[in-house]
Amino acid sequence: MKTLILYATKYGATYEIARRIAERMDGAVIHDLKNDGMPSLEEFDCVIAGSSVYVGMIRKEAKAFLAKNTAALCNMKFGLFLSGLEPGKENELFSANFSPQILQSAKTKVFLDGIFDPKKIRLFDRILLKMAAKPSKYMNTINDEKIKEFAEAMGV
Repeated sequence: MKTLILYATKYGATYEIARRIAERMDGAVIHDLKNDGMPSLEEFDCVIAGSSVYVGMIRKEAKAFLAKNTAALCNMKFGLFLSGLEPGKENELFSANFSPQILQSAKTKVFLDGIFDPKKIRLFDRILLKMAAKPSKYMNTINDEKIKEFAEAMGV
């Protein structure tokens, strides 16, 4: 099975998750939704799309891709993942960011946690995080067991 893993990231955690998912799938292709040269979905048997969540919202690149390709994705094996530092809000985040059609079509959807690296955070984001009493030290909560379960649920 040929799998395309698409991701949209702000600071790199979503790429790291996409890479770890790809390690569990023979021949998976990873593509950053910010880059041009999008592969044709018709070349793939399975598509996995992931985005970071920032202030409750997914990246605009992911939102645009999903809106443009809803019909195609709904007719193929398709999965969704989110990354971020808002555990326990999975249902709320999926409902707020994806259409009912996309959510119903996804074979599986999962929140795979994230990474906070203060060295990568822009000043404005640092101020917002301080105001929200969010972490200030490096933190990596990416869960490899959840990644394994997600890959298995996708049937690969």
